[in-house]
Order: sequence, then C-alpha cells, then structure tokens
Amino acid sequence: MKYFLLIFGISIMLIASACTDKKEVQKKETVKAIDKKNMDLSVKPGDNFFQYTNGGWIKNNPIPPEYPMYAAFTQLYEENLNKLKTLFENVSKNKNHKKGSVEQQIGDYYYAGMNEKEIEKLGYEPIEPWLKKIDALKTNDELVPLIAEMHLTGLNPLFSFYAGQDEKNSTMVIANFYQGGLGLGNRDYYFNEDKRSKTIREEYVKHITNMFKLIGYNDDDAQIASKQVFEFETKLAEKSRTNVALRDPQTNYNKVDLAGLEKDAPEFNWKAFFDGLGVSKTDEINVGQPEFFARAASLIKSQSLDTWKTYFKWNLLRGASNYLSSDFVNEHFHFYGTVLSGSEKLQDRWKRVLNQTSGDLGEAVGQLYVKEYFPPEAKSRMLELVGNLKKALGMRIENLDWMSDKTKKEALDKLNRMNVKIGYPDEWIDYSSVEISRDNYFQNTINAGKFNVRRQLDKIGKVPDRKEWHMTPQTVNAYYNPNMNEIVFPAAILQPPFFNIDADDAVNYGAIGTVIGHEMTHGFDDQGRQYDKEGNLRDWWQPEDAEKFTQKVQRLVEQYSQFVAIDTFKVNGNLTLGENIADFGGITVSHQAWLLANGGKVSQDKSDGFTPEQRFYIGYAQVWRNNIRPEELMRRLRDDVHSPGKFRVLGVLQNVPEFYKAFDVKPDSKMYLPPEQRATIW
Repeated sequence: MKYFLLIFGISIMLIASACTDKKEVQKKETVKAIDKKNMDLSVKPGDNFFQYTNGGWIKNNPIPPEYPMYAAFTQLYEENLNKLKTLFENVSKNKNHKKGSVEQQIGDYYYAGMNEKEIEKLGYEPIEPWLKKIDALKTNDELVPLIAEMHLTGLNPLFSFYAGQDEKNSTMVIANFYQGGLGLGNRDYYFNEDKRSKTIREEYVKHITNMFKLIGYNDDDAQIASKQVFEFETKLAEKSRTNVALRDPQTNYNKVDLAGLEKDAPEFNWKAFFDGLGVSKTDEINVGQPEFFARAASLIKSQSLDTWKTYFKWNLLRGASNYLSSDFVNEHFHFYGTVLSGSEKLQDRWKRVLNQTSGDLGEAVGQLYVKEYFPPEAKSRMLELVGNLKKALGMRIENLDWMSDKTKKEALDKLNRMNVKIGYPDEWIDYSSVEISRDNYFQNTINAGKFNVRRQLDKIGKVPDRKEWHMTPQTVNAYYNPNMNEIVFPAAILQPPFFNIDADDAVNYGAIGTVIGHEMTHGFDDQGRQYDKEGNLRDWWQPEDAEKFTQKVQRLVEQYSQFVAIDTFKVNGNLTLGENIADFGGITVSHQAWLLANGGKVSQDKSDGFTPEQRFYIGYAQVWRNNIRPEELMRRLRDDVHSPGKFRVLGVLQNVPEFYKAFDVKPDSKMYLPPEQRATIW
C-alpha cells in the first residue's frame, strides 16, 4: 500500500542493508575517509567541485546493466545485499522454525520467492481467482465493493486511501484520500507533447497490450483493452494535480465528513467503500484533491462495466506481475525498467525477492539486523552530532537579521521540541499472525499486504503512536516527519560514506552532519515551516517574516532552474525547492556545528593533502557521487523532488562563503557567484 505521509528524506532511494559477519563489520569501519583515487585533481575545485571530488569514482564505476543509476547509495546497497543474502539463505534452509517466528516468516517468504520452478509452472494461475471475480461483475453497483477489496490487499485502483494524522490536529489519526490510479504515475506523461513524453505514451500502450496477451487475450482484444485503460487513466489525469501543485499542504487539506464526501462526489458509494474496508470512523476525512475525486466518482456512471473490468484487470496485472512467471516479470521490467529508466538488465532474482521480503516484513528483518550488527557506539556518536546540530541551528535562528523576535521564539520552540530517533524502534511490529508459506509467493505478498493495510487502517480514529517508525532499520535513508516534528535516522545509514566511525570530525560533519542538518532544516523549508512545534498545519509566522522568507528562497528557485541537466532538460527549481533548501541549510548548519565541536578553532594541518575545512566539503560532495542513465535522469527531472546529485553539490556550494575561502575560489572560477547574488536563508 502506498502511504502519503508527508515525510522528507535525504534521498528517494530506499536501500536494504545488513551485515552478517563480524569481520565484514570491521572491514566497513576501516574504510578510508577520503580516497584520492575517487577524485579528479585535474579539475579546479572552484570550476566543478562535483567532478573534482568524484571524477575518479565516476570514471571507475560504470553503471551496471541492472541499474538506472549507480551512486554512493547503490554501492552501499550492493555491498549489504550480499550480506543479507547470506542471512536469508541461512534461515530459509530450515523448514522447522517455530511458526510465526521472525526466522520462519523471513525464511519461508524468501524460499517461496526463490522457487522459480514452481512459479514458472503456475504462470498466472495465482491471479485467476481475481480475474474471475472481476469477470463476474454484473452491474456498476458492484464496482465499489471490489475497489475496497482490492485496496485491502495493497492494490489501489483509482486512488489511494490511508490512515494519517490530521494535518491541523496532529493528536488524531483520520481517514485520508489522495489522487492516484495512473500507471504512469505523473499526470504530465499523459499530456506533454515533447518527444520523450510521446515515446513513453506509445510504449505504455504497447506494454498494456502485451500484458493482456499474457493472460490469453488475442491481438485485437488486447489492443482494445489497452486503449480502454489509457483513455480511462487520461480522464483521471485530466483532474490530477501536478507534482509541483502537490507540494502545497494547504491546498491538499480539505476535511469533510461522510455526508460532505457524498455531496461532493455523489456517484461513488462511499459508505460501501468504508464498510468494505471495515472503517467505521467517517466523521473526519481529508480529501487531498477534491477535483480529482469528483472526476473519479463520475466514472462510476460514465464508464461502461466492460471498461471498468478492463481497468481492474490492468491494476491487478501491474501490481502482481513481479510475483508471477518470468514472461510477466520481463514484460513489466521492459517498460518500467528499460523504457522509463534505461536499465539494460533485470536485477537478479535473489535481489528482487530479498527486497520484497524486506519490504513486506520490514521490522522482522530489522530485528535480525540490529540484534547482531548495529554498534551502540554509532548511536552515541549520532546523539552527540544531533545535539551539536540542534545547538548550531538554534544559534543561526537567534542571529537572523530578517526574522522578528516573535517568529524566532516560535521557531526555537519548534526546534527544541523536535524529537530524534536513531537506529531502530523501541517496539517492533509483530507479524506472527501473517500466514507465510513456502509454496505460494504471490499469496504471501497478498497476506502481508492485507496485514500491513489492516494495521494502518485500524489507526483511524485513534491517537497516533509516537513510537512508530516509517522506515525500517535496514534502510539507508533518513527523514523528517512534520506531523510528528521528528527526525529519524535508521541504523543502516550509519555507514560510510555517510558516517565513518573512524573518520575525522571534518569528514563526518560534512557527510552525516549535513544529513542531520538537512532533516532538521526540513522543519523550516517552504513546506515544513507551515507546521508548528506540535506538528499542526498552522501559520505561526509573522506576515512580514513569511514574505521575506519567500523572497529569499525564490533565489534558490531561480538558481536551480538555470541548471541544464541533459540536452534541453533543466532542473525544476519549484519542484525541488524543499530539498534544495534542506541541502543548503544542512551544510551551513553542520559547518557551524563542526566549529562549535572544536571550540571555534580549526587546525590548518593537512591530512591526505587537505585541510580540515577542505575535508568537510569533500566529505559532503562524495555522498552525492553517481552515474545516471539519460532516461532515468529525464524521469527524475519530472518526478523527483530532489535535484540530481551533481547539482546538490554545485547548487549548494556556490552559495557558501566558507567554501570559497577553503578552496580559494576566485571571480574567474566557473562556480563563482558575486556575494550579492548568493542565497542566504538560515
């Protein structure tokens, strides 16, 4: 199930990781903080600091055929996947684990997914009951109960429905609706007239056709089905908001009760939907995009039953294809992997099954990981770093010359109330009731999906659990949750190049320090600043301060919008604004925290040929090293709220005076911006 909790992460890549050998842990701990082989010292740092820091790594790390992008994240991901593989294989060999235990569920789930012979023999037999159920529909009045039933499994036709905190009353979890139902995800793909968009539309229709042929449709019927699906989704896309528009939390807050929902979108039997999900608390419902739901509801009457059946089958095929025989898997990969992202080769099966297991049984896997391989000293070191970062950000807020004392007080209160979670949850999710077998991979995904959906929906009408995590410990990422006013750092991010327990402070503050600062700053970016210390969507800013803030961040919008990423495709400065603010705030706050940790005095002694100041910025830049395929870069420019890695380095550092001093950047340097053109925010 896709949840639309408003959380802001350092990266959109969710990476599984774990260690299985004490020697491997020691090996990881002694990774060199800065390796000149990864650099390109022929480039002047003031001309292209991304290339200067990462040029050697870029040259020596071509993209493997199975990936659309290869980055520092991916490298760490690959290393740890191999360790997780050993862990999973060990538990999957034993058929006699106690039923419901972490070992039994992980082992049997993985075993079933790796049983290719059985999966190939079944073909699409696992989804035949669903196909028959869809074909058995007699009238349009039966559509809504089936939509509810599909939502219960994690298949989300038409829209997304989830449990989430009330944006303006963070002490209560309510029902939430969010636009969806598009196989292409982004509504722009359905309408843009650039060559890339046209190609994707053409390939998408071919892909739908091929998928229907795999379940027995002849050529003509499959083409008719694909046309029905595309026209149906286009009607949804017409009333879908753009990704930029979706960044506005105020316009995405439209609270009604069941009667209000029925009035605004009368064609849809909302009571039947809630009854089908077992949700009785319907007096508070947030409808993220009312115009979208009015359109979605209207399709109940305007679209034929045959069209609806075809659309349901497509949602089933799209959601289930990776758990069926190889012809389904390969066709799915061809479009979503190759056409959209440029990947040349399907990822090895064990990796795909491992990731699916880790996704569906996330905290079960997390328990095994932290039990053996999360070092307590990493958490202690992180707590120290967070403390210094909080102090530094507080000092910067206090010293702002553009913010009034009244807004400063609110900002400092919010910062002081910001909760910090490091490593793993205090309480684990209990998956013991989930039926996991060794002989039906698809059914395991359905059972786990139902469990996870039911667990979420049961929260509606209750007080939020402030101990809950929204990332697993084995995820290389971090996030800020504005409704909880908390920053969260899973155990797996505490590894090089993000955090190196043996590295000097300069490199660690440049890397993990800026990650911490990044997440803290999300509480004060263009979205996060709209939430108060309690996590409520409330305007706590004095009007003149809000206006000044908007003027200051507009400079970042203009700067990033000028970056040409590939051909004529530029970075979208409005789409990426929140992440760019967080990157900029992260590095400035972390630099000040680093100075505080050293009593304001930094040695000029060199290590590996670099001063501590220089090592700080190298530590930052090497986190964002990557190679990326053109198709994936173009996709991310449209879909991703993060700027490409190259510009997460260049865009930030061109605004940082201390960087200019550290590398003696002169006016004739390509990265140079005159002081009056540089952004200054926090």
